[in-house]
Amino acid sequence: MRVGSFVLAAQFPGQGQGEALHRAVRSAEVAEEAGLDTVWLAEHHFVPYGTCPSAVTLAALLLGRTRRIRVGTAVSVLPTAHPVALGEQAALLHVTSGGRFSLGVGRGGPWVDLEVFGSGLAAYESGFPESLDLLVRWLREPAVAAAGNRFSFREVPVVPRPSESLTEGEGPEVVVACTSPASVRLAAERGLPMLLGMHVGDEEKAEMVALWRQHARAAGRPAEEVHGAAHVSAGVCQIADRRTDAVEALTKAMPGWLKQGLDAHVTVDDRARQMRDPLAYTELLCGLHPVGTPRLCADRLAATSERTGISRFALLVEGSGDLAATEENVRRLGAEVLPHLG
Repeated sequence: MRVGSFVLAAQFPGQGQGEALHRAVRSAEVAEEAGLDTVWLAEHHFVPYGTCPSAVTLAALLLGRTRRIRVGTAVSVLPTAHPVALGEQAALLHVTSGGRFSLGVGRGGPWVDLEVFGSGLAAYESGFPESLDLLVRWLREPAVAAAGNRFSFREVPVVPRPSESLTEGEGPEVVVACTSPASVRLAAERGLPMLLGMHVGDEEKAEMVALWRQHARAAGRPAEEVHGAAHVSAGVCQIADRRTDAVEALTKAMPGWLKQGLDAHVTVDDRARQMRDPLAYTELLCGLHPVGTPRLCADRLAATSERTGISRFALLVEGSGDLAATEENVRRLGAEVLPHLG
């Protein structure tokens, strides 16, 4: 089992953006010290829900500051990026870090980002498969040309080639954020592992893994790839000597952050959207994920792995909103939870 942290660089009420980013960087550094496997970095634009606008840029900083831990994006939003530009950045990080970079990508949402970056609503509604295929080709082939609806260009060489890294892997792994049966099928047909969100529980995640395997087999993916796919489960982790204290730490801080963060999202076409109740959502997360004593947290992670077949975790550890408390949470995760997981 591989346990990592999920870093949003969340801006809690009363905090500045620099404070949020400092906590994000510090928590990642402590994650390496604590023995965690991976730091997964979120990406958002124009909202305090997350103050990191470029997960791949922050990944570069953290790869330079660390020596062992893997760093991944969760996720780089493809509809607002050119897949070749993102592929070049991913290849660069893969080669220069000795293969410690993971590229998580996703479709994002129908946000105003699409207007600002000029990609348009079509890039979100129908363009994701074309972008994903072009990105994967860039990371696996020596030269690439395109003749699609959105991207069309003559053949150009891939520089730097991910395969030039002094590692055994052909290039950085690509993980796809999946929230619907359509995205599960998209990832499965390409043999790409999934990143499953923290808003769904074990039963739904198990169903998505089963659906992924079904589509992967139907697409003719190799059996070892189907059974060995390293999917990632996102969740929340808060550790305390008593479960009530862990829950209280999150219910005091997270609803305020969620309300101001989610309310700030603006749709590109002014479509109506239904937002979750912040307190009810926080309570839901506390019920789904490892929130409580170290033993309870270990048992919850083990149970999720057994029920879903997922062995990798990306855990939000900054739910208290406090730097010192976040660092302590990460250290306890490494020292008091990981030993129970083997």
